[in-house]
Amino acid sequence: MKIPEQFRPLNPELMDTLVPAGESDWIPNDDSGMSFVKVLYTGEESGQWAALFRWSKGYVAGPHKHLSAAHTYVLKGRLQVRDGTLEAGDYVYERNGMIHEATTALEDTEYLFICEGPVLFFDEQGIQGYLGWEELARLKAQFEASRAA
Repeated sequence: MKIPEQFRPLNPELMDTLVPAGESDWIPNDDSGMSFVKVLYTGEESGQWAALFRWSKGYVAGPHKHLSAAHTYVLKGRLQVRDGTLEAGDYVYERNGMIHEATTALEDTEYLFICEGPVLFFDEQGIQGYLGWEELARLKAQFEASRAA
């Protein structure tokens, strides 16, 4: 079927982004050896990003503020988030501006995280970290470069 001209994209290079699961590696996300990430998508035009996270039981992500909305879907395991527990199959929508205390993996856990922008990590001393599409793109590029060396 031929696509009518009015439906053709203005940018002929537009195409779907496919990340075959077998070609994506678990990248260490910090020095703890307990947090790993598979970067699925980083959107430089929108600031959006998507990733799979794998946390070992006992891993703790520090307090953070969502500087944009986010979607979380727990694939396996359990997470302690604020006063509740997220379990395999649970989905949560987090609004822009949501603040969390520490989030803890109660079991070995994997979850899909789709974020509309960055997340800011903090403690009593102030800002401790920032995670957005640029940081994930750099992390992935550094990991791939280290594997190629």
